Amino acid sequence: MKPRNFLLAALILGAGLSAPLRADEGMWTFDNVPEDQLFERHGFIPDRAWLEHARLASLRFSDGGSGSFVSPDGLVVTNHHIALGQLQKTSNAGRDYVKDGFYARTRAEEQPCPDLELNQLVSYEDVTATVLSGLPKGVPPAQVNEARRAAVAAVEKACSDATGLRCDVVELYQGGEYWLYRYKKYTDLRLVMAPEVQAAFFGGNEDNFVYPRYNLDFAFFRVYEGGKPVRPAHFFPFSPAGPAEGELVFVTGHPGSTSRLLTMAQLAMERDVSGPYALRSLARARKARLEWSARGEEQARQARDGLFGVENSLKVRTGELQGLSNGPLFARKQAEEDALRARVARDPAL
Repeated sequence: MKPRNFLLAALILGAGLSAPLRADEGMWTFDNVPEDQLFERHGFIPDRAWLEHARLASLRFSDGGSGSFVSPDGLVVTNHHIALGQLQKTSNAGRDYVKDGFYARTRAEEQPCPDLELNQLVSYEDVTATVLSGLPKGVPPAQVNEARRAAVAAVEKACSDATGLRCDVVELYQGGEYWLYRYKKYTDLRLVMAPEVQAAFFGGNEDNFVYPRYNLDFAFFRVYEGGKPVRPAHFFPFSPAGPAEGELVFVTGHPGSTSRLLTMAQLAMERDVSGPYALRSLARARKARLEWSARGEEQARQARDGLFGVENSLKVRTGELQGLSNGPLFARKQAEEDALRARVARDPAL
């Protein structure tokens, strides 16, 4: 199954600007908030209203990325690279919004983004039994996968037909659970502001994934319906004071899936085959874009968005491969798998 973006809640504990942030490890879906852990460590349990507010104020960009409503007039904040594609599309040889930035002084100057969509997760439902109940047994894996895809498609279509919402079935825990996510779609988005790339991506790729990082990594959009700004019931208001030292801070968003549940065999495959292959492919793509960029200023402008994506992926995959070369990591993973196998052997019900 192709990975889908899905809403997760991650928790960090603010420790002030004078020291690095200390993060509680893990990401959790809104249906599986670790209440006992939160109460034990922080003396706090979010109630249903708190979780609903956080979920409905959080948004997903259709081309990948997270954002949030931050005003009663439909203003949305996100990272600069989420706006990079729109800045690139609206630029031309005489107007480079990536290089120079963009700012709409009035709502009439806000830049339409006709191919962009925002999704708001309005509800979710466990459909594991529905997806898995009809899967054939004793047949080749390819047939099982085909039946699973058909079951997922049927659930999504029935949901969309009944509600008019965007309906995605999300696979969790390596196929252990399937959840139906229902999204309200916003299709009238307009770019409001994005700083120039030299400020937004200060330090360049050298500083990418290095923290703390000193740059203006943000952009603003506004959401419209019926030609008027949306008036969201839930949004995150700005706090001029910012978080206090030691204050509990939650981060919500729509990331992709994690790799925590990969097996030893899968990790070895990534380390020895998939990872090196991906790095070679990305290196070729980077070389081609750099060669095109060297032909002139306009060619460099055309290649900038793609080059950013390639270099970003290169740095991620390089770091992942370095991590997979860590012997203690594999030793811990082997111990976890041995413990799981032993538990399954002791309990026939598993």
